Amino acid sequence: MWQAWIKPAVILEQVWNTAPYLRDRPAGEATPGLRLMDLGLGGPLGFLTILQNGGRIDFGTRRAEQLEDYFALCLSAHHATVATFVPTDVDTKIRGLLWRETRDPSVLARMLALTQHMGRWTLQGISTRVDEVANSGPVSGHDGERLGALAGGLGRLLALQEKMLAEAAEAAIDEELEREAVAFRIALHTPGQELLALRLAMSLTHNVGDLDQGLSFWDGISQTHPARARFERLAHENQRPYQGSFAAAAAIYKTSLAAEGHRHYPLRPIRGLRQSPDLLLPLGPCLDDWGALIGRHPALTSADRVEILAALVTGCKKVPNQSGYFRALAGWREGASRTYEAAVAGASNAVQKLMREAAFRQMLAVPRVSFESALKKRVLAVRQAN
Repeated sequence: MWQAWIKPAVILEQVWNTAPYLRDRPAGEATPGLRLMDLGLGGPLGFLTILQNGGRIDFGTRRAEQLEDYFALCLSAHHATVATFVPTDVDTKIRGLLWRETRDPSVLARMLALTQHMGRWTLQGISTRVDEVANSGPVSGHDGERLGALAGGLGRLLALQEKMLAEAAEAAIDEELEREAVAFRIALHTPGQELLALRLAMSLTHNVGDLDQGLSFWDGISQTHPARARFERLAHENQRPYQGSFAAAAAIYKTSLAAEGHRHYPLRPIRGLRQSPDLLLPLGPCLDDWGALIGRHPALTSADRVEILAALVTGCKKVPNQSGYFRALAGWREGASRTYEAAVAGASNAVQKLMREAAFRQMLAVPRVSFESALKKRVLAVRQAN
């Protein structure tokens, strides 16, 4: 079965390429007789146990076993890399394609169980895009990846009229959306938490976008199920569910963050940024601290910094209206001026020319407090309207 998709060895190679530090991170050994699907249920590092043992475990001869283990591998690879600079390209598989490969309720039940358990896998060392509000638990883009996979499973279960499994999937989606909505509302209406609300707005808008991608795989009778009306396009015209929280988040995203939600292609070729989980990119646009870290981190060489500077400067030009790369450069210059000046001196003439442009210098000169104050005012406007 999996021979028609990306080969397991290639998926593993992609993971170690973008996150080499995970290869030797302590996880767990594969218990003899356990399949990859079973390893994933083993605790917060289940995804890493799957990846570190994926090259040594036979995918079996039964089609059901092949599908389960391949799904477990894809889910684990996506969890490990989605917040890195080069995510593995398996999202359509876990959101729909692999769910369509079976009608067996026992196989679908195991796929659903692992997808639900994905929420218990740790985010430590694989993402710096995580925020926590009160007792709501961590909220991040990883929640959207799980929502998309759950939606793909729900659509398949509805199409096959697997009522009990479908109800479990629907309840899991609803519970996650409510959890995120509550977290966002708390941050939005808490004075002094405007930047937290801003980051949550980006995560929530991203997450329901992933949910929409999972829903896009629905076919047959699933297309008219009431769950679709409740879950679909929450960042767009579907503003009533969850007290309009996702619509409010989308309003902040559209006015303040849309240009920051790009895929950071300028940074993808830079291998120096893949050396440590410390260097993973946080949510923008407030990247001043990350920029200062680039200037100080011991894993980076002078050559790495010249390359990073060039990518940030050219990214400022290539990605219209974004502010995050300017903030990273400003934070670097403020927090580690010596390495910043050295990188500028080592940059190409083309990069130095871009940095001399009046518009570039004007953006770089904006004080951090002024930049963040303007963002807070936009959040306050949404707070007053909600």
